[in-house]
Amino acid sequence: MPNVNVYLKCDRNVETQKEDVFLKDLGTLRCSDSEISAKLKALKVCRFGQGSETRCVVSATKLIELMETACPNISVEIIGETDVLIERVTVNQYKGWRQWLKIALVCLVSFFGTAFTIMAYHNDVGIQDVFAEIYRIVMDREPGSFNILEVSYSIGLSLGIIVFFNHVGGRRITKDPTPIEVAMRNYEEDVNKALVETAGREEKEIDSK
Repeated sequence: MPNVNVYLKCDRNVETQKEDVFLKDLGTLRCSDSEISAKLKALKVCRFGQGSETRCVVSATKLIELMETACPNISVEIIGETDVLIERVTVNQYKGWRQWLKIALVCLVSFFGTAFTIMAYHNDVGIQDVFAEIYRIVMDREPGSFNILEVSYSIGLSLGIIVFFNHVGGRRITKDPTPIEVAMRNYEEDVNKALVETAGREEKEIDSK
């Protein structure tokens, strides 16, 4: 019987709420034979027991071994990630007042932290003295308690922050990802890569033998 081609595209990071993790949870599997495809998707890859670790790393070679053991007449080709980080998450970990308290703390830290950073920067560069000197040069007189430069700068700073972060309230200005989203994606990729490498060094990766 000729070999049946099977294509497996795995994700780098997979989150699950279940104890049992199956092959279908790790990515996309394509096969011309529907029976083989259904059988392979139902293969159990790992299991999270009670009190066990909530993360594990599975190698693509282990997935190939499981698939070839279940269906000897297949030819597997991996077109995705070579290592998959599986993490078990608990959706109801933060409920009710705890979730709202966490949101409030993040908002307070973000607001006052940003305000302190802006004020410290302006004080460090002496922005008020710069505005006063520019006002004397242009208007040829001493500035009052506040001048048009300070008002314009405050408005421009607010508009610059809105444009930079690409959000007005809950609406996105353009379809481009925001700088925070890009930074978070890069951070997530670095964390996943570090976890995979750490699992390999500590020989905790689920691999073929």
